[in-house]
Amino acid sequence: MALVLASASPRRREIMRLAGYSFSVINPNADESVPENLNAKQVAQQLSLTKAQTAIQLVNDDDVVVCADTIVEIDGQILGKPRSRDEAFDMLKTLSGKTHIVYTGVTVAKSKNFETFSEKTLVTFYELSNSEINNYIDTKEPFDKAGAYGIQGIGCVLVKKIRGDYFNVMGLPIARLSRVLSKYADSL
Repeated sequence: MALVLASASPRRREIMRLAGYSFSVINPNADESVPENLNAKQVAQQLSLTKAQTAIQLVNDDDVVVCADTIVEIDGQILGKPRSRDEAFDMLKTLSGKTHIVYTGVTVAKSKNFETFSEKTLVTFYELSNSEINNYIDTKEPFDKAGAYGIQGIGCVLVKKIRGDYFNVMGLPIARLSRVLSKYADSL
């Protein structure tokens, strides 16, 4: 039996390594469409489950697979990864001076057994000037991150405070995940 992280995210790999896990990595390339009637928490959970359902077909039956998806939500609006400079600017302007929610949905799968949960963290941004936003976008950091920022990188200077799990904002609530993985400790 092996532990498999089914994610293209370098941040999730880094968090798993920091926590001392030995694992392999695959990219499940799952369909990321979800029903429109889901809230942000449900979207994060559904996407992690969908990824796990795809990934479990790519590994051995006794492997344990971890999948995750992170969603940024503000005022009922889900902010995904920006597809353009203008979209990144609009997202960061929306987050400026306000508190938003970061949900990470996580699914742990083995064979046909799936356990899905989510973690919630509140993040408050400083009030950002247009110049600060443009300078941050110039770093190119916002383009592969939900909500157009990375708390673990240059984006850390945008964040006034957080309430909850820091690693959740990075993309993987490792403390809670470790408790789920402990069920498989004898096998990993």
